[in-house]
Amino acid sequence: MDLSSSISRKWHLLSIDSFSSGSVRSSSHAFSSARSGSNRPARPAQLDQAVADHLSGGMDPQQISELSHTSAASLLDRVHHTQDPQIVQRVLSLIDHEGIDTVAELWSRSEADSLPGILWRLYTLRTWMHRNRESISLLWRSGEPFDTAASAIVGIDQAPTASDIAKTADSILSGAFTGDFAVALERACVFCEVIAAGLSSEAEHLGKESIGSEALGAQHGNPRVSSMLKTSRNLANTAKDFKHGASLWRRGKLE
Repeated sequence: MDLSSSISRKWHLLSIDSFSSGSVRSSSHAFSSARSGSNRPARPAQLDQAVADHLSGGMDPQQISELSHTSAASLLDRVHHTQDPQIVQRVLSLIDHEGIDTVAELWSRSEADSLPGILWRLYTLRTWMHRNRESISLLWRSGEPFDTAASAIVGIDQAPTASDIAKTADSILSGAFTGDFAVALERACVFCEVIAAGLSSEAEHLGKESIGSEALGAQHGNPRVSSMLKTSRNLANTAKDFKHGASLWRRGKLE
């Protein structure tokens, strides 16, 4: 089975609506700080229950905005000042522990040029990469058919396996907390660009198979092709968000 056929068969597994520029926005904050003086290892605290209750019950938009920025800054600062690998692991699996809906309430409505908005995109990217690692590994090969700087920037093999995709997802997110935040965003940017190119290439291939010699623009009736093209555009927009975020961070303006 060739690469295009494999991707086409696996496409139904891919769902990336959350990367739509209209749906990935911010929300709030509230991680209760770990108790000082405890003998237990420090770790990111659970979402404060009172804040969670307020969120579910409907909070003032201004309060939510303030909480989103405070929580994002506090989480990033906390991990930057620790050497404990357990803390890093818990931050990586924040969505696994707290649930995507709860974290979305905190950060998903934040603008792309804000720290909570960028963190939300990083977490969403990691979740998507883990859930669709096999399909994405094929898309990478399609989007990066020749050896370019992209593989080196992202830190991934030119022909990655599903396991490589999952490891890269963790590496990008952990790098944002333990390394250079701007570099992590640039890695995420290039990754999204390559996968967007892979989707566009496969959509064109699938479209030509469906309509013969007709122009790609005429295949709007093919739902799968339309979905792939939409996702490609969404990923390309997200790549721009990461690139802009990296620039803001370097200038000290990502808050």
